[in-house]
Amino acid sequence: MKNEELKADETMNRNYLKETKPLVYEKVMKFKEKYERGESIAIIQLQYDYHCNMKCEHCSIKDFQKPKNARKLTPKDVADIARQADELGLARFVISGGEPTVFPDLKEIVEAINPQKFFINSDSNGFLLAKRAKELKEMGIDRIQLSIDSLDAKAHDEFRRMPGAYEKALEGIEACKKVGLGVYVQTVVTKQRLHSEEFIEFIKYFNGKGINVFVSFAKPVGAWAGNFDSMIDRDDLKFMNELEKKYKVFTHLTPGYGLDMGCISVKGMISITEYGDVLPCPYIHTSIGNVFETPLKDIIQKGLSIKYFGEHVDTCLIAEDKEWVKKYVAKHIYNHDLPVPCDEVFGEEDVTKIPFYKR
Repeated sequence: MKNEELKADETMNRNYLKETKPLVYEKVMKFKEKYERGESIAIIQLQYDYHCNMKCEHCSIKDFQKPKNARKLTPKDVADIARQADELGLARFVISGGEPTVFPDLKEIVEAINPQKFFINSDSNGFLLAKRAKELKEMGIDRIQLSIDSLDAKAHDEFRRMPGAYEKALEGIEACKKVGLGVYVQTVVTKQRLHSEEFIEFIKYFNGKGINVFVSFAKPVGAWAGNFDSMIDRDDLKFMNELEKKYKVFTHLTPGYGLDMGCISVKGMISITEYGDVLPCPYIHTSIGNVFETPLKDIIQKGLSIKYFGEHVDTCLIAEDKEWVKKYVAKHIYNHDLPVPCDEVFGEEDVTKIPFYKR
């Protein structure tokens, strides 16, 4: 994305918060100060329910969908998580799963988070989005993160294993625009797709509709465990940086809030599973604590004590660093019950000595 466009987008987002969510705006304006003190400014991705109406080829939570006899999140639990997050100065939630539009208690979840205190995103594959856009807007959801993975309808539908998925997703975009519900497209990009003509045309197409594109690099986890050939490398990241200068496209590595955080695991994002486990990011399937047992503040602090999450890392470890994935993920997480406790993945040598804000 061009620098001036990035600044314009951030300015527009802040103005939206200032006008509609002053409590959220106040927290966001303190992000830089908090970060420079060594505090997390994490967005909370809430994997509230793993039920889904699709069986996507790349599903990263496939192994989490297995039946498990354990306590599950309820709206009451979500309210307590939100209370703790607010006390920590956190300001953003992503409702995920699974597919949020099939959750029977989605409205209760949004109410439990409290739209006045948080900016609320919701992931969606878009299949039911056109029917529910107005309702989602009225609930208090601010923006939809809509997954589309090809400009070719057949390829997208096959990837999502759902006939008609592409058409429904496009209908969902128009429905969101009609009711004033924010939306951007998120798309999975392998090393091979990154350099394809289709990907460039994909960005141009959605940018032409006034839609920003978020790139999620392929990770060798879930249904793609061991798929190392799809991972990007450092040269691919440089190529992606050049695309960001030309188009409205971004990744989790894209600087925001005046901060270049690099990898945002724990520092800028955490994921909470349906069973209360807190992951450093949606794709690193190790638990740094459970919200049913430990205060959120302490869990985040434990996460920051692991050097890969508590120090500045200028890459996406789970998407780009094959040696890191083989050492920690393939060796300690593959073929284990998920999530694996972090003490079984990381050792004493992995404890941080240099806080990320003093890089």
